[in-house]
Amino acid sequence: MSDIDFEQLTGYAKQFTGLGPEQEALLAELSPLIQPRLAGITDSFYEVLQGIPKTQPFLDGRVDSLKQTHLKWMEQVFSGPWDAGYAQAMYHVGDVHVKVELPVEFMAGAMTLVGVRLNEALGELLKDDPARLTQACTAVNAVLGFTLMVMQQSYESSRLAEELERFLKITGMSRTLFDNLASAYIK
Repeated sequence: MSDIDFEQLTGYAKQFTGLGPEQEALLAELSPLIQPRLAGITDSFYEVLQGIPKTQPFLDGRVDSLKQTHLKWMEQVFSGPWDAGYAQAMYHVGDVHVKVELPVEFMAGAMTLVGVRLNEALGELLKDDPARLTQACTAVNAVLGFTLMVMQQSYESSRLAEELERFLKITGMSRTLFDNLASAYIK
Protein backbone atom coordinates (compact mmCIF):
# COMPACT_ATOMS: atom_id res chain seq x y z
CA MET A 1 0.00 0.00 0.00
CA SER A 2 2.97 2.32 0.49
CA ASP A 3 3.39 3.04 -3.22
CA ILE A 4 -0.17 4.31 -3.66
CA ASP A 5 -0.41 8.07 -4.12
CA PHE A 6 -3.65 8.72 -2.22
CA GLU A 7 -3.79 12.39 -3.23
CA GLN A 8 -3.69 11.34 -6.87
CA LEU A 9 -6.18 8.50 -6.33
CA THR A 10 -8.51 10.90 -4.52
CA GLY A 11 -8.38 13.42 -7.36
CA TYR A 12 -8.95 10.76 -10.00
CA ALA A 13 -11.86 9.15 -8.16
CA LYS A 14 -13.47 12.54 -7.52
CA GLN A 15 -13.18 13.49 -11.20
CA PHE A 16 -14.67 10.20 -12.26
CA THR A 17 -17.59 10.29 -9.82
CA GLY A 18 -18.29 14.01 -9.73
CA LEU A 19 -17.72 14.30 -6.00
CA GLY A 20 -16.89 17.97 -5.65
CA PRO A 21 -17.14 20.77 -3.11
CA GLU A 22 -20.90 21.29 -3.66
CA GLN A 23 -21.71 17.62 -3.07
CA GLU A 24 -19.37 17.48 -0.07
CA ALA A 25 -21.02 20.55 1.48
CA LEU A 26 -24.46 19.06 0.89
CA LEU A 27 -23.47 15.72 2.45
CA ALA A 28 -22.18 17.52 5.54
CA GLU A 29 -25.37 19.59 5.68
CA LEU A 30 -27.50 16.43 5.45
CA SER A 31 -25.51 14.66 8.16
CA PRO A 32 -27.65 15.67 11.17
CA LEU A 33 -30.80 14.86 9.21
CA ILE A 34 -29.74 11.37 8.08
CA GLN A 35 -27.72 10.27 11.15
CA PRO A 36 -30.76 9.03 13.13
CA ARG A 37 -31.66 6.69 10.25
CA LEU A 38 -28.24 5.14 9.68
CA ALA A 39 -28.60 2.38 12.29
CA GLY A 40 -31.84 1.23 10.67
CA ILE A 41 -30.26 1.35 7.23
CA THR A 42 -27.34 -0.73 8.53
CA ASP A 43 -29.74 -3.29 10.02
CA SER A 44 -31.68 -3.48 6.76
CA PHE A 45 -28.45 -3.84 4.78
CA TYR A 46 -27.31 -6.82 6.88
CA GLU A 47 -30.76 -8.42 6.72
CA VAL A 48 -30.47 -8.46 2.94
CA LEU A 49 -26.89 -9.80 3.06
CA GLN A 50 -27.89 -12.56 5.44
CA GLY A 51 -30.47 -13.70 2.89
CA ILE A 52 -27.80 -14.22 0.21
CA PRO A 53 -26.29 -17.70 0.65
CA LYS A 54 -22.88 -16.80 -0.86
CA THR A 55 -22.34 -14.11 1.79
CA GLN A 56 -22.71 -16.48 4.75
CA PRO A 57 -19.03 -17.48 5.07
CA PHE A 58 -18.12 -13.78 5.35
CA LEU A 59 -20.84 -12.98 7.89
CA ASP A 60 -21.09 -15.99 10.21
CA GLY A 61 -20.43 -14.95 13.78
CA ARG A 62 -19.41 -11.43 12.77
CA VAL A 63 -22.63 -9.56 11.97
CA ASP A 64 -22.70 -7.48 15.15
CA SER A 65 -19.11 -6.25 14.78
CA LEU A 66 -19.59 -5.70 11.04
CA LYS A 67 -22.68 -3.61 11.78
CA GLN A 68 -20.68 -1.39 14.13
CA THR A 69 -17.97 -0.86 11.53
CA HIS A 70 -20.54 -0.26 8.81
CA LEU A 71 -22.39 2.31 10.90
CA LYS A 72 -19.17 4.24 11.61
CA TRP A 73 -18.39 4.24 7.91
CA MET A 74 -21.88 5.47 6.99
CA GLU A 75 -21.52 8.30 9.49
CA GLN A 76 -18.26 9.25 7.78
CA VAL A 77 -19.97 9.15 4.38
CA PHE A 78 -21.95 12.19 5.54
CA SER A 79 -19.37 13.89 7.72
CA GLY A 80 -16.21 13.61 5.64
CA PRO A 81 -13.64 14.75 4.99
CA TRP A 82 -13.42 12.99 1.64
CA ASP A 83 -9.71 13.50 1.23
CA ALA A 84 -6.57 11.40 0.85
CA GLY A 85 -6.98 10.17 4.44
CA TYR A 86 -10.49 8.90 3.64
CA ALA A 87 -9.17 7.33 0.44
CA GLN A 88 -6.40 5.60 2.37
CA ALA A 89 -8.90 4.26 4.92
CA MET A 90 -11.22 3.00 2.15
CA TYR A 91 -8.29 1.44 0.31
CA HIS A 92 -7.46 -0.37 3.55
CA VAL A 93 -11.07 -1.62 3.75
CA GLY A 94 -10.72 -2.92 0.21
CA ASP A 95 -7.41 -4.51 1.13
CA VAL A 96 -9.06 -6.32 4.04
CA HIS A 97 -11.75 -7.54 1.63
CA VAL A 98 -9.02 -8.84 -0.68
CA LYS A 99 -7.32 -10.67 2.21
CA VAL A 100 -10.54 -12.42 3.24
CA GLU A 101 -11.09 -13.23 -0.45
CA LEU A 102 -14.38 -11.37 -0.67
CA PRO A 103 -15.49 -11.46 -4.30
CA VAL A 104 -15.15 -7.99 -5.84
CA GLU A 105 -18.76 -8.07 -7.04
CA PHE A 106 -19.91 -8.20 -3.40
CA MET A 107 -18.58 -4.66 -2.93
CA ALA A 108 -20.43 -3.32 -5.96
CA GLY A 109 -23.62 -5.09 -4.94
CA ALA A 110 -23.29 -3.93 -1.34
CA MET A 111 -22.67 -0.33 -2.40
CA THR A 112 -25.80 -0.50 -4.56
CA LEU A 113 -27.83 -1.78 -1.59
CA VAL A 114 -26.51 1.03 0.60
CA GLY A 115 -27.26 3.61 -2.08
CA VAL A 116 -30.83 2.38 -2.47
CA ARG A 117 -31.45 2.51 1.29
CA LEU A 118 -29.89 5.97 1.64
CA ASN A 119 -31.83 7.34 -1.31
CA GLU A 120 -35.07 5.89 0.10
CA ALA A 121 -34.40 7.59 3.45
CA LEU A 122 -33.57 10.87 1.74
CA GLY A 123 -36.76 10.52 -0.31
CA GLU A 124 -38.77 10.39 2.90
CA LEU A 125 -36.85 13.21 4.55
CA LEU A 126 -36.85 15.55 1.55
CA LYS A 127 -40.17 14.63 -0.06
CA ASP A 128 -41.35 18.25 0.05
CA ASP A 129 -38.27 19.57 -1.77
CA PRO A 130 -37.74 17.60 -5.00
CA ALA A 131 -34.84 19.76 -6.20
CA ARG A 132 -32.94 19.27 -2.95
CA LEU A 133 -33.76 15.55 -3.01
CA THR A 134 -32.24 15.26 -6.48
CA GLN A 135 -29.11 17.07 -5.32
CA ALA A 136 -28.90 14.86 -2.22
CA CYS A 137 -29.24 11.64 -4.20
CA THR A 138 -26.60 12.87 -6.65
CA ALA A 139 -24.23 13.62 -3.77
CA VAL A 140 -24.83 10.20 -2.19
CA ASN A 141 -24.24 8.44 -5.50
CA ALA A 142 -21.03 10.44 -5.99
CA VAL A 143 -19.58 9.65 -2.55
CA LEU A 144 -20.52 5.97 -2.79
CA GLY A 145 -19.01 5.75 -6.27
CA PHE A 146 -15.86 7.46 -5.00
CA THR A 147 -15.64 5.02 -2.11
CA LEU A 148 -16.19 1.99 -4.33
CA MET A 149 -13.55 3.11 -6.83
CA VAL A 150 -10.97 3.48 -4.08
CA MET A 151 -11.82 0.13 -2.48
CA GLN A 152 -11.68 -1.64 -5.84
CA GLN A 153 -8.22 -0.19 -6.46
CA SER A 154 -6.94 -2.51 -3.74
CA TYR A 155 -8.21 -5.47 -5.79
CA GLU A 156 -6.30 -4.19 -8.82
CA SER A 157 -3.13 -3.69 -6.77
CA SER A 158 -3.45 -7.21 -5.39
CA ARG A 159 -3.91 -8.66 -8.87
CA LEU A 160 -0.80 -6.84 -10.14
CA ALA A 161 1.23 -8.02 -7.14
CA GLU A 162 0.16 -11.61 -7.80
CA GLU A 163 1.14 -11.31 -11.47
CA LEU A 164 4.54 -9.91 -10.50
CA GLU A 165 5.12 -12.76 -8.04
CA ARG A 166 4.24 -15.29 -10.76
CA PHE A 167 6.65 -13.54 -13.17
CA LEU A 168 9.45 -13.61 -10.60
CA LYS A 169 8.83 -17.28 -9.85
CA ILE A 170 8.75 -18.25 -13.54
CA THR A 171 11.88 -16.29 -14.43
CA GLY A 172 13.76 -17.01 -11.22
CA MET A 173 14.52 -13.29 -10.93
CA SER A 174 14.88 -11.90 -7.41
CA ARG A 175 12.61 -9.10 -6.27
CA THR A 176 15.67 -6.94 -5.61
CA LEU A 177 16.93 -7.37 -9.16
CA PHE A 178 13.49 -6.64 -10.57
CA ASP A 179 13.16 -3.48 -8.44
CA ASN A 180 16.63 -2.30 -9.51
CA LEU A 181 15.85 -2.88 -13.18
CA ALA A 182 12.46 -1.19 -12.88
CA SER A 183 13.90 1.86 -11.15
CA ALA A 184 16.59 2.16 -13.85
CA TYR A 185 13.93 2.31 -16.58
CA ILE A 186 11.36 4.44 -14.79
CA LYS A 187 13.67 7.46 -14.43
